[in-house]
Amino acid sequence: MAKLDWHADRGTHPDLALLDRAPESAGIDLAAVRLYRRDRVRAEMATRGIAAVILSDSINIRYATGTRNMQIFTSRNQPSRYLLLTADRSVLYEFTGALHLGSGYETVDEVRPSATASFVAAGPAVAERERLWAREMASTLREMCGMDPVIGVERLNAGAAIALAAEGIRLVDAQEPVEMARCIKSDEEMKCVRASLRATEAGVAELRAAIRPGLTEAELWSVLHRSVIAANADYCETRLLNSGPRTNPWFQETSSKVIAADELIALDTDVVGCHGYYSDFSRTFHAGPNRPSAHQRMLYRTAHEQVQHNMAVIKPGMTFREYSEQAWDIPEQYADHRYYLSAHGCGMSGEYPYLYHRADFPDAGYDGVIEPGMTLCVESFIGHNDGGEGVKLEQQVLVTETGIELLSEFPFEEALLG
Repeated sequence: MAKLDWHADRGTHPDLALLDRAPESAGIDLAAVRLYRRDRVRAEMATRGIAAVILSDSINIRYATGTRNMQIFTSRNQPSRYLLLTADRSVLYEFTGALHLGSGYETVDEVRPSATASFVAAGPAVAERERLWAREMASTLREMCGMDPVIGVERLNAGAAIALAAEGIRLVDAQEPVEMARCIKSDEEMKCVRASLRATEAGVAELRAAIRPGLTEAELWSVLHRSVIAANADYCETRLLNSGPRTNPWFQETSSKVIAADELIALDTDVVGCHGYYSDFSRTFHAGPNRPSAHQRMLYRTAHEQVQHNMAVIKPGMTFREYSEQAWDIPEQYADHRYYLSAHGCGMSGEYPYLYHRADFPDAGYDGVIEPGMTLCVESFIGHNDGGEGVKLEQQVLVTETGIELLSEFPFEEALLG
């Protein structure tokens, strides 16, 4: 099998510095960030007796190594790019023709070509391709981890996972160790989070300045997309910008609807920004040219109250259940269209933990502890059960040893708060 070992060449390939560069990256020790994240995964593996993980979720690969390659494409076409991480070895299986992308990373010991075992790649021979992939992977696992290792997987297609189990490999779910690793950020990692947020806030400022009746939602949303991509973001994970009656209920994707005079415009950024970190805050604007109506201001102030209350509740050491019990109680007239979470973790994407509303905790909630180093997004959507416009607001915060630090600095709308 052809393979590349980059240890001898480390430092000779300029692409690593180029891929990591962002306007706000000065002063960030990106190697320390990558090593911290890789070691977090290994520590969580060790706690659970997992000898190795095979990661094929593109965000998890980036978390554990810092490498990136066509994240959306490779997430869908699996297993076309995957990482084998053991207690002392990191092998990146890279997409055809892209082995050079692992060059120079201190988190990658070896790069090998991947074997794409999918129906798209193999057609009717997919089952045989999966068996060949599993046979080779099982041999590698036993060579590196012993004869009866416990192996964690998370995004393998069904046939590949079944074939690997048929080789006698004991498989467990890798979601828990990876999510528990990702949820605690280092100080150096937080510099990446802030860099991503500042670039996204600049994009939202451009979007806000571009608002005028007569634009379509898609035209307005594209202002943010252009700005963040120019600032070395990866992509916008969702298309959540809508206006007027399309703001309620939430989760109506950006469309060709023309923004009318004096409508509300709701935005959730969901930007996978520079260094791969998620900028996730929400704002609602007013299209003008007249002042917001009393009803629009009331909706906005209600959403703002919910966010401010729930931010004040968050304390390190608090259990998820305690947070839920103390969180803002949504008025009955807005309960049907409430946002499905009260708050959620945020890192290189939305992540653990999910914190549920008081009314939803008995059915959906689970317990855990809010810990220093977690970054959380505190959510609100306020829209009447019977329809009409709605308001989406959200703030991103860091849990500290004593409370929280506000991370998202984009201002609220004084005309809607007043």
